[in-house]
Amino acid sequence: MTASPASARPAARTTNEDVRQQNLSAVLQLVHGRGALSRSEIGARTGLTRSTVTALVQELLDLQVVCETSVKPTGRAGRPSLGVAADDRVVALSVSADPHAVSVALVGLGGAVHSRVRHDLAKPPNPRRFAQLTSSLVDGMRADIDRHYRLVGAGVAVPGLVDRGGTVLLSPSLGWRRENLAHRLADAIGMEVKVGNDTSVGAMAETRFGIGRDVDNVLYLSGSMNGIGGGLVLDGALVRGTSGFAGEFGHTVVNTSGALCSCGRRGCLQVEVHPAKVLALLGRRGLDEDELDIELGLVRDPVTLAEVARQVDVLSVALTNFVNAFAPQMVVLSGYLGVLLATSRERLSAAVRLHPVGAEGRTVRLERAHMRSHLMQIAPAELAFEPLLGDPVARAPRA
Repeated sequence: MTASPASARPAARTTNEDVRQQNLSAVLQLVHGRGALSRSEIGARTGLTRSTVTALVQELLDLQVVCETSVKPTGRAGRPSLGVAADDRVVALSVSADPHAVSVALVGLGGAVHSRVRHDLAKPPNPRRFAQLTSSLVDGMRADIDRHYRLVGAGVAVPGLVDRGGTVLLSPSLGWRRENLAHRLADAIGMEVKVGNDTSVGAMAETRFGIGRDVDNVLYLSGSMNGIGGGLVLDGALVRGTSGFAGEFGHTVVNTSGALCSCGRRGCLQVEVHPAKVLALLGRRGLDEDELDIELGLVRDPVTLAEVARQVDVLSVALTNFVNAFAPQMVVLSGYLGVLLATSRERLSAAVRLHPVGAEGRTVRLERAHMRSHLMQIAPAELAFEPLLGDPVARAPRA
């Protein structure tokens, strides 16, 4: 017998259990991203009936992934109503791999950062050393976790190419190549580990909790000493690309006769727009985002100002190309790129507003990321929370 073509096969049936699971996920994701909401607000945002919301909330309460709490008064007379919030006793470890430090934060499902530890480094760690350091930092948290929280796993943000299986294919700033970090670290700390590119997870967090919330189409770009990367959210979903490699905007060539990039090409955006030269002109080895904001606001040296202007012009060309290619509603700049926006908002805004094809028919907002240093404290934890948010019944941690 000849098999029927795939297109002729009947579609998989959606059962009541499937619908229930999807609704539980929708409610949990809503309070995870929004904070405490009343049951009526949950119904209004999801389109679910009052009785359905009541039943779903009760099941999530039984699973101990949400809790009841007071909500902001609506202005109406009567007692304040009890709202529903993600339970911050459900936690994930948020790990950041950086050439200069290893950081671990304990993050609640409601967004609270319960604790954070950091180990500074004189040089980038190799993968084995990174796993050892992370394990040591986590060991220092275990007594507190066991006493007060329910742990779902760990998320790790790495500056480099990371595939869907948690293998770091290449991280020039760390000197890592083809390292199955998810497996190595899971063995070291004894829990499930999810690994992602740092700017992609930053984009995910900024659109869930920051300036990009409620915007369906967002281009997020972040710059640091490690280079430039980003994330693209289209129709509310993060674009991951083949094997999860989307978002390498820093390797867009903007000057074919420019400086050599780690990728082997010349004039990539991340070598043409980089804080190193500005810091050298300022006579500083390193400044965080807020400190650099202040320094550039005070500088009057024409050489430094000229270098900043050059980088802003290069960035404006890249932004014009990105806006033409992806037509986002909003462009969010983070890290060093956020600093450049703060110093030259009018110049960059003009590029985004005036130069894109058909700009007269659409508006593109150019914004600085809101979460700043808080971003990478909570963003990696989102990787660990994703399975729970997708299927609360199967993935809820047991008390």
